[in-house]
Amino acid sequence: MLYAMELFAAGYPIVMAHLWMIGALLFLYKWERRLPRMYDREFVYPPVSILLPCHNEGDTVRETIAWLLKQDYPCFDIIAINDGSRDETGAILDELAATDPKLRVIHLAKNQGKATGLRMGALLSEHEYLICIDGDALLEPDACRWMVAHFVSSPRVGAVTGNPRIRNRSTLIGKIQVGEFSCIIGMIKRAQRIYGYIFSVSGVIVAFRKQALHDVQFWSTDMMTEDVDITWKLQRNRWNIRYEPRAKCWVLMPETLKGLWRQRLRWAQGGMEVLSKNIGLLFHWSGRHMWLLLIEAILSVAWVYTLALLALVFMVQLLIGTASTVSVSEVVFISAALTVTCLMQFLCGFFLDSRYEKNIWKHYFWMVWYPIIYWMLGAATAFVGLPKALLNRKRGLATWVSPDRGLKS
Repeated sequence: MLYAMELFAAGYPIVMAHLWMIGALLFLYKWERRLPRMYDREFVYPPVSILLPCHNEGDTVRETIAWLLKQDYPCFDIIAINDGSRDETGAILDELAATDPKLRVIHLAKNQGKATGLRMGALLSEHEYLICIDGDALLEPDACRWMVAHFVSSPRVGAVTGNPRIRNRSTLIGKIQVGEFSCIIGMIKRAQRIYGYIFSVSGVIVAFRKQALHDVQFWSTDMMTEDVDITWKLQRNRWNIRYEPRAKCWVLMPETLKGLWRQRLRWAQGGMEVLSKNIGLLFHWSGRHMWLLLIEAILSVAWVYTLALLALVFMVQLLIGTASTVSVSEVVFISAALTVTCLMQFLCGFFLDSRYEKNIWKHYFWMVWYPIIYWMLGAATAFVGLPKALLNRKRGLATWVSPDRGLKS
């Protein structure tokens, strides 16, 4: 039994890393290598509404809206939703709206959460296609064109997730996240697109078809991670979700361990909530198209708890003096194998994303720290997030707090 657990703990991340690499390279071969670098200006682009939910974004919202107004898109408007901000966000939005007719502002009296803000903006929008970004993000001028083209090409596309890039890179944590978003998040989205279904759109940059949102009754207001939940709701109803690597959005991320812990714990708890909400699909033939995604999610949780149990057994063996030299050497060998696999994955991811960001290779050296910091952090947050999700069954509005946005570079 112990040997089987050790085999699973060592083999699962290695197998999954190779599956992600193979899938991402297939994505490159099937779609990405033929993607044009410039969009067709003769193409008829339908009008869009850009939804910008804001909560205490006074430090960043001016810059965010300035970038939105630079969109190279024929017809768009911006709907900013001030979700009960306690700082000057509301006043800044009103000031900006008075100077540009493209911007409309909705004020919510109290913090009701990002999902509520997005739902309100979607219901008040005039257009069929919605671009949703965070209040501290900078959207590249051509991003809307790249995403909307997918909706025009197929009536069954319900959402298109973009390519978030890290803005702040002044610390080790920030530098590592450059690689994480390229080689973990971007690579997995490519591979999942090939294999059929995506675990989550990127909430910081995603486009939706309003008809699809209406079909699934919009965002759930009680879920910790509304982006994961809406992804599963759309795919349960057979809407396609695509990944568009050319639709770039520059984001701020935590650069302290405390801020990173809070963010990743929220992600882990939200993912567990969505998993527990959808696990019943395993027992219904009508949900078979979601089985592969569910099984992968369940295995990832099982891996975390297997790892925790093996770590406990190993520590006990060390304390009572029964840990053999073979056991220690096995741990060293497995750790080395995981590190090499991780660096291979980063090599593949940097190769794929070097098309979209110049000088990305200079961050490759820092990726050697990723398994030490992020795998341990990810395992710990998943370990804590599962019981939090299961115990939090009576959920109210999933409100938000201002995140740690690190230091701008």
